[in-house]
Amino acid sequence: MEFFTHTLNNGIRIIHKPEKGEVSYCGMTINVGSRDEEEQEHGMAHFIEHVIFKGTTKRRAFHVLSRLEDVGGELNAYTTKEETCIYATFLKEDYHRSLELIADITFHSVFPEKELEKEKEVIIDEINSYKDSPAELIFDDFEELLYPNHPIGRNILGTPEILKSFNRDDIHRFIGNNYHTDQMVFCSVGQHDFKQVVKLSEKYFGAIPENRRTMERKPIVKSEPKIVILDKGTYQSHVVLGGVAYDYNHPKRLGLHLLNNLLGGPGMNSRLNMSLREKSGIAYNIESSYAAFYGTGVFSVYLGTDRKNVDKSLQIVFGELNKLRNTSLGTMQLHKAKKQLKGQIAISSESKESLMLNIGKSHLLYNKVDSLEYIYQKIDELSASDLMQIANECMNPDDMSQLIYL
Repeated sequence: MEFFTHTLNNGIRIIHKPEKGEVSYCGMTINVGSRDEEEQEHGMAHFIEHVIFKGTTKRRAFHVLSRLEDVGGELNAYTTKEETCIYATFLKEDYHRSLELIADITFHSVFPEKELEKEKEVIIDEINSYKDSPAELIFDDFEELLYPNHPIGRNILGTPEILKSFNRDDIHRFIGNNYHTDQMVFCSVGQHDFKQVVKLSEKYFGAIPENRRTMERKPIVKSEPKIVILDKGTYQSHVVLGGVAYDYNHPKRLGLHLLNNLLGGPGMNSRLNMSLREKSGIAYNIESSYAAFYGTGVFSVYLGTDRKNVDKSLQIVFGELNKLRNTSLGTMQLHKAKKQLKGQIAISSESKESLMLNIGKSHLLYNKVDSLEYIYQKIDELSASDLMQIANECMNPDDMSQLIYL
């Protein structure tokens, strides 16, 4: 994988991958999210992601939104527990326009009070929409169960009460405390000369004052497993079970990704889908997931089923987990699992927008980007005994918490 990197004097990093095509992609990835909020700031990172589009020192909100839309491009953003990203898709001749716009809204937003009040109402509607979707809400409640009294356990959106208290000074304070220049990566993919990418980056990012991170994120204190059952009055019951897993620096994280994919990944032939849906016919939605963070990670299984089938579904899930812990994968099973994961990674890399976001995040966290060949090699090196050990470390039902909506 050919890509080029450069670091500005203020610490902002640049990564670019040349790709032929009429469409280009770029974004600013920032190592800050909801886990960096104080209790009275709950929801601030996500709020800022919304209001940075509401006007800058030289543009009103309409002009921000129209700058790329007028030429057929798209401007977007997202917030996670540990990451904020502003990114764009556009015709290659509009690269300069797009980079300048991202710089403008990232560093020169003015947060008009009138716009802040309007956007609060928008986000409150977003919060309420989650309350109407138990299949989404249960994940937020489950992470709060896993990480009580820690910001990583809180939901990303915040609460209406705290949200209404935010003002412009609060926003500037949070940005000053958390938007560090050495924790920013400008990433791009497209048919552009890297010298020109660096020249434009120096022009629009180079004068930003240096502000390097000096603090560490709050450490995680592991909690004891819990079982919580809530009567939500929903037609379908929802279940999440899981626990703390490897962080994003752990040497075994790739093995856990493979196991998770085999157990309940996107393939219709995952073990959980085959056992609960195809064989038993008692669950329509069933999946497992693994998310790695700084200092911690979460492995979980989610399913939706009729109330009368909750106990039976849990027995089947525990059975599949224990198979991975107690029965070594055969040669053919291991080969198929590796081949499936490689294929999914390769197909995902064909999306240039996903590629742009992935190389940005990889450069942000690891200061490098692994080639597909290197990733394949690491997958091939995984043995059946490695995976069995990982399953015992991360998939023991006795160590898992459960949250059930009845």
